[in-house]
Amino acid sequence: MAIECMTNIQPMSQPQKHHLQDRQEDETPLVFDASLLRHQLNLPKQFIWPDEEKPCINAPELVVPLIDLGGFFSGDPVATMEAARVVGEACRKHGFFLVVNHGIDARLISHAHSYMDDFFEVPLSQKQRAQRKTGEHCGYASSFTGRFSSKLPWKETLSFQYSAEENSSTIVKDYLCNTLGNEFEQFGGVYQDYCDAMSNLSLGIMELLGMSLGIGKECFREFFEENSSIMRLNYYPPCQKPDLTLGTGPHCDPTSLTILHQDQVDGLQVFVDNEWHSISPNFNAFVVNIGDTFMALSNGRYKSCLHRAVVNSKTTRKSLAFFLCPKGDKVVSPPSELVDDLTPRVYPDFTWPMLLEFTQKHYRADMNTLKAFTNWLQQKRS
Repeated sequence: MAIECMTNIQPMSQPQKHHLQDRQEDETPLVFDASLLRHQLNLPKQFIWPDEEKPCINAPELVVPLIDLGGFFSGDPVATMEAARVVGEACRKHGFFLVVNHGIDARLISHAHSYMDDFFEVPLSQKQRAQRKTGEHCGYASSFTGRFSSKLPWKETLSFQYSAEENSSTIVKDYLCNTLGNEFEQFGGVYQDYCDAMSNLSLGIMELLGMSLGIGKECFREFFEENSSIMRLNYYPPCQKPDLTLGTGPHCDPTSLTILHQDQVDGLQVFVDNEWHSISPNFNAFVVNIGDTFMALSNGRYKSCLHRAVVNSKTTRKSLAFFLCPKGDKVVSPPSELVDDLTPRVYPDFTWPMLLEFTQKHYRADMNTLKAFTNWLQQKRS
C-alpha cells in the first residue's frame, strides 16, 4: 500500500510522530495541483528525494513468473499443482508474480482505467470534495501534502473501502455517490463491480498460496472470504524533472495481497538482489505481490517485497490497486502447520485494524514496517 518510505527509524517508545506533525511547522501549506505542477520546471523542494533514493534510469526488467490461471479455474489438477509450485517459488524469493487467464472481463478493466479520468481530470476544488481526513485511509489525497513535509510522492490517489460481506454489496457505489454526488453513480458502479471481481480473484489466489504452503486450499480462502479490503486509484501526472522525484516511494505493502493493473505506461519498480528492476505493463495480466500481513500469516515464509513507482515527463500513468485485507475481527496468526521447532513464531498475533492504525498514525510505511510494528506492539502489550 503506497505510503512513502522513511530512512531513519525512531525508538519505538516514541513512534515517528514528528513526521506526522511536521506539516504544522510550515508557514505556507503546499498544495499538489497537478494541472499546474505538471508544467513546472522547478520542483518544490518537498518533492525532491535524497540522492541515494532518486530513481535509476533504465532499470533492468525483472523476470516475473507468469501464472496461467486457466487450468486452475477449470479444475485441471496438473495445471493447479504447477501454478501452486510457481507461486510458492516466487513468494519465497521476492513475493511478486503475474497472473493471466484470470477470468476478469477486459471491458471491466478498460472501464476502470478510463473512468479514472472522470475524477482526476476535474479541477482540484471538485476533487477535494472527497478529501481524505487526517488519520483516515479513504478519500482523495493530492500527494501527502497534509501529512508529510519531505519526500512527497508525485501522485494523486482516490481510496475507498470494500467489503465482501453480504450486507455490503453496494458499499463502494454508496461511498462514491455520497462523497462525490449522484452524477458519479455510474462511476461508483464500475468500481463496485471491479472490487467484486478483485475479491473473487484474490480468493482464488489464496487457494494457490495455501496449497503452495502445504496447508490446503481452504484455509486462507476461508480467512479472507469476508474480507474488508481497500481499493486505490493511482494517478501519476507528468513531471518535468522525473529524475528528482518518485511517484511512490520505496515501501512494502502493509496489507495482505495486492492485485495491481497497470496501464500501458512504465513505472513500477521492484527491489530484488540489491537492485531496482522494472515490471513492464501487460494489459492481459495482473501484477500480484505479497504484503506484510500475509508475511505474518505465513510465519515469515513468504516475503513482502520492496517496490516503488517512478514518473516521466510526458505521459500520465494510471494504475488500479486492490489491497486484500482480512475482516477486522480476524486474528492474524499463522496456521499450526507453519509453526514448529525449526520455524517458531516470528510475529505476535494482531488484527489488521491494529496494523492499519500504526501506519496511519505512528509510522510512515517502508521496508521495515512489520518489524517496527512488532516492536511497538510488544512494548504496548508489556
